[in-house]
Amino acid sequence: MATINRFEDILSWKEARTLNKTIGDLIDKGKFKNSFRLINQIEGSAGSIMDNIAEGFERGGNKEFIQFLFIAKASCGELRSQLYRALDRNFIEQNEFESLSVHAMRINSLIQKFINYLENTTIKGTKFKPKTE
Repeated sequence: MATINRFEDILSWKEARTLNKTIGDLIDKGKFKNSFRLINQIEGSAGSIMDNIAEGFERGGNKEFIQFLFIAKASCGELRSQLYRALDRNFIEQNEFESLSVHAMRINSLIQKFINYLENTTIKGTKFKPKTE
């Protein structure tokens, strides 16, 4: 596996960014009407996926990174639950729901694969590399 030097290079982060933009576009088009609480929650959980991947990466150690990846996975589940709420209130169509839900599940799978890799690698993170002078 190639070394990742920036969180922007992580596939699950890239996918989460794309999903976050799609959610934002739906909100900006008025799909969620004036349901400000749901808008805040769905924007928060969608953003939390990418934010936790980034924050965990920047911690510099695998143990902390894994912890943040699990939080990102949980945010994927939270987002999917909120999508059901949006569907049930007719804020989004069935096809939009399915597309967004499948995208969230794909991100969840990518994150889990990354967790599995990190749990089994001998590389422990940048903060554990010997200092060079």
